[in-house]
Amino acid sequence: MRDENCIFCKILDGKIPSTTVYEDDSFKAILDAGPAARGHVIILPKNHAANLFELPDEDASKIMVVAKKIAIAIKETYHCDGVNVLQNNGEAAGQSVFHLHVHVIPRFKGDTDTINIGWRPGDMPDDMDAIADEIKANL
Repeated sequence: MRDENCIFCKILDGKIPSTTVYEDDSFKAILDAGPAARGHVIILPKNHAANLFELPDEDASKIMVVAKKIAIAIKETYHCDGVNVLQNNGEAAGQSVFHLHVHVIPRFKGDTDTINIGWRPGDMPDDMDAIADEIKANL
């Protein structure tokens, strides 16, 4: 299933060119057109899901296997010190294209002046058990 207004669905349909690094029956991994680093890959499910909340469980489990495969290839190719594997859900979380996708970004020690991904850790809340209970109530 595709969304005719979705840029990633258009890429998957071949209507917009991309550079593929991996493809199987469920996913296509392409180089990011606006990369954070050389070798930045995005993994696209072939079936449209706007975000993680809409992604079928089967695709959710499979996409991490693909992310691992891509991460290993990036590490072997660029001899990077690490990789970020990240996925944003909703505009407030930084999602700008509303077709679920997973970024795999090579990282090198000291590259934080050009790549800024992260947050400053806060203080541990006093009510950790209450927070856990709030979340558990919705599982």
